[in-house]
Amino acid sequence: MLANALIGLREGLEASLIVSILVAYLVRTGRRDALPRVWAGVAAAVALSLGAGAVLTWSSASLSFEAQELLGGTLSIVAVGFVTWMVFWMRRTARTLKGDLEGKVEGALGAGGTALVVVAFLSVAREGLETALFLWAATQSAGSGPVPLTGALLGLLLAVAVARLLYTRTVRLDLGRFFTVTGALLVVVAAGVLAYGVHDLQEARFLPGLASLAFDVSDVVPPSSWYGALLKGTVNFSPATTWLEAAAWLAYLLPVAYLYARRPSAAPRQLQES
Repeated sequence: MLANALIGLREGLEASLIVSILVAYLVRTGRRDALPRVWAGVAAAVALSLGAGAVLTWSSASLSFEAQELLGGTLSIVAVGFVTWMVFWMRRTARTLKGDLEGKVEGALGAGGTALVVVAFLSVAREGLETALFLWAATQSAGSGPVPLTGALLGLLLAVAVARLLYTRTVRLDLGRFFTVTGALLVVVAAGVLAYGVHDLQEARFLPGLASLAFDVSDVVPPSSWYGALLKGTVNFSPATTWLEAAAWLAYLLPVAYLYARRPSAAPRQLQES
């Protein structure tokens, strides 16, 4: 639940802040009449994201075990690629995001009503599809049941509530620090999702080494224990880890964490001014 709540909070807040910028610009420039077009684009993007998650869930359920593992492993790796790109993209473009979005809105207003719907749709759909894919992969690795989805939903609802409070200036939040810290945590979560994806590919017999374990601490950390479930749900720790899983985890986490730590933080102050 905790890992999915973090994903929902982080991604949901990004999407919510983008919507806040679009709405604030229209309100500030006296174009409240164009707000329904923004909400139409946002609604379409949300529907697309939910539809993508539903298609992934229903399509995988109808496959054989090996096909499910192959699909799950492949999409987990794709999801890790997307979330890694997103984390670095946010740090790089946060300072100019507000100005870029306002420029797109101004151009869309001059192009006609449909153009603004498209701007809102594309701005939110990118975040929504990334969130749907990564949440699906993280939920698969956390196991079946309502708990992972509940965590994701709570994170998304909290993100909307925080964005609303920021928009009305009810609370102040250091968004630069927030995105920096949550980005670092997501890198750790992504490393676990990648390792789980490799394990899926091993179970699908696409990759070798399923029986070759780097370590097995199941006696010390039983998967059924509360702390075993906590480690599994937060960082995808597996008590019985293959050499290939361990290698994938290290090969991702060490260089990505290093690059993330050495990049200067681009605190998104402009978002706070929206």
